[in-house]
Amino acid sequence: MVGVLALGSVSSIKALWETRIRRRKEEHEEEQRRTIRGGATGRLSVGVWEDRAVLARLKQKLQTEEGRLVLRIEQEEWKSLPGCLVQLSQVQEWQIHRTGLQKIPHFISSFQNLLVLDLSRNGVTEIPRQIGKLTRLRELVLSYNRIQFVPEELSCCESLERLELAMNRDLNQLPDQLRNLVRLQHLDLSMNDFSVLPDCVVALPSIEWLDMGGNRIQQLPEDIHRMEKLHTLWLQRNELERLPDNISRMSSLDTLVLSKNKLRDIPSLMEDMSNLRFVNFRDNPLTLDVVLPAKTKDDEDEDEDEDDREMFGREFMQLYIQESRKRAYAVLNMHCVNQTDDESR
Repeated sequence: MVGVLALGSVSSIKALWETRIRRRKEEHEEEQRRTIRGGATGRLSVGVWEDRAVLARLKQKLQTEEGRLVLRIEQEEWKSLPGCLVQLSQVQEWQIHRTGLQKIPHFISSFQNLLVLDLSRNGVTEIPRQIGKLTRLRELVLSYNRIQFVPEELSCCESLERLELAMNRDLNQLPDQLRNLVRLQHLDLSMNDFSVLPDCVVALPSIEWLDMGGNRIQQLPEDIHRMEKLHTLWLQRNELERLPDNISRMSSLDTLVLSKNKLRDIPSLMEDMSNLRFVNFRDNPLTLDVVLPAKTKDDEDEDEDEDDREMFGREFMQLYIQESRKRAYAVLNMHCVNQTDDESR
């Protein structure tokens, strides 16, 4: 009887401990589940609060200028732009300068109201293909970045009027599709690595202002006169050795800068370019050494500075062409005289 009681007591104690162990194990597992849920909730809460804080900071950068909502960030650390920025899709203009920005986010396509995208003086290395969805974009400024490639999707920005890609250094070509930017008027490709004037640029129907200074251009296309509306052409610091005769057919051109090239001559046809107001041939190895005549007293009364007189260069250009023509006639006459003497003998 005693043995039976002892056995019953042991069984009861064993069951009690098994129950306690099972409950302790269940409680531990539940505690772990709570910890996991609590941690996830905590991380989610932290993420939400971080987004709210960043969004609040971005809203402080908003300004209204000339009726436009502008996002202006300058000289701050913004190497990337947060995804919460899409909540400000009503912004019409980005002005983000000197922030170290390295990438234009793909969600740029969400900003359908964007008219101006100015990201100059950053570290942007590429233009995303999503840029083509900004059909209302009028100005794209990416000067002083590190862009080496322009996607053909940029040609879908059908409202683009101004494109600036100066000082990207390694940029040396454009997609031919850019000729479809029928509203583009202002194009800055200076201080890059172009060796030719891209045909898609010559084909732009509305181009009025073009800067190709500081490249490696060795010659201009013979059909350069296709740019019928071009009034300003900057070609300083290139490697041009001659100018095509058809440059004289650019009836709208009034500013032509050709300083620091390798020009040996000035086409005589340019003499009739009455529309040309400002022209500069300074620092070219021109064949003829032409010196402008001293100013008369009447000229001095006009208070015209000597540097301005040379800088505007129209008088120098005409004098050079006249001198070149005189020397050509002299050579021709000398040839005729020699030929006549030979015949008389």
